[in-house]
Amino acid sequence: MSTVPVLGTTVHYRESGDPDGLPFVFLHGNPTSSHLWRDVLPGVAAPGRRLLAPDLIGMGESGKPRLAYSFEDHARHLDAWFDALGLDGAVLIGHDWGGALAFDRAARLPGSVRALAFMETIVKPLYGDEFPPAGRELFTLLRTPGVGERMILEQNAFIEGLPATLATPLDPADLDVYRRPFPTPGSRRPVLAWTRMMPLDGEPADVVARIERYDAWLAASPEVPKLLAAFEPGPGAMTDAATVAWCEANIAGLEVSRHGPAGHHAPEDRPEELAAALSDWADRHGLGRPPVTG
Repeated sequence: MSTVPVLGTTVHYRESGDPDGLPFVFLHGNPTSSHLWRDVLPGVAAPGRRLLAPDLIGMGESGKPRLAYSFEDHARHLDAWFDALGLDGAVLIGHDWGGALAFDRAARLPGSVRALAFMETIVKPLYGDEFPPAGRELFTLLRTPGVGERMILEQNAFIEGLPATLATPLDPADLDVYRRPFPTPGSRRPVLAWTRMMPLDGEPADVVARIERYDAWLAASPEVPKLLAAFEPGPGAMTDAATVAWCEANIAGLEVSRHGPAGHHAPEDRPEELAAALSDWADRHGLGRPPVTG
């Protein structure tokens, strides 16, 4: 576990593997932390791979500066973390909003990304019935002034509801790890901010614009290997067959690995299976292989 200063605050991250290897950066989403990847990282480890998983700003053990916790805030602090560690040409692996941040960085700084893998993330703006009715109702409520504050800040609903988004039981000790960074209503503002960024029917416009920009890049970058880890949809899952089909039709250089049932937080449900898929994909594309000598 390490911490590095960025932009007047700190970013906490876990690191393992070959310190001189190709960076593999694992990005979590809302409301988790780098703890999400604890059982995935060992299965991806190999010679020539440096594995890193930061806590997004305001989350996990990273600092909680006074910010709006907008998408731009997260991207800016993440960029500063990459710069602080001198990471370039990295393989990005993203879940939930971590996937969106990975896409966004690739679109803005294409030379800095060697390959992309993603799961259960925001691949496009959502209109009409593209978002399940239950999810639309929830995120509409979360945007409602007063209601979102009560659910997230006062009731801590996203953390306390984590077990309901899994297909397998979550160890109480692991729930405690996810709960620890958010002991007070004020500390939960990053979680609330993320919920209000879900791109529904063209809003919020700034987030939709970023997604449209990275969608254009995803469609026009066949030279960058991409992997979608798709699971049979379990509790809270957002990647259904229609989403997988959209990705296959609109993302250049895409491969899809298919797996058994998992809830939205698939790295909790199927870590070893996910790690094996990531490692196999990386092997096939020569990502992190040690140099050939002699």
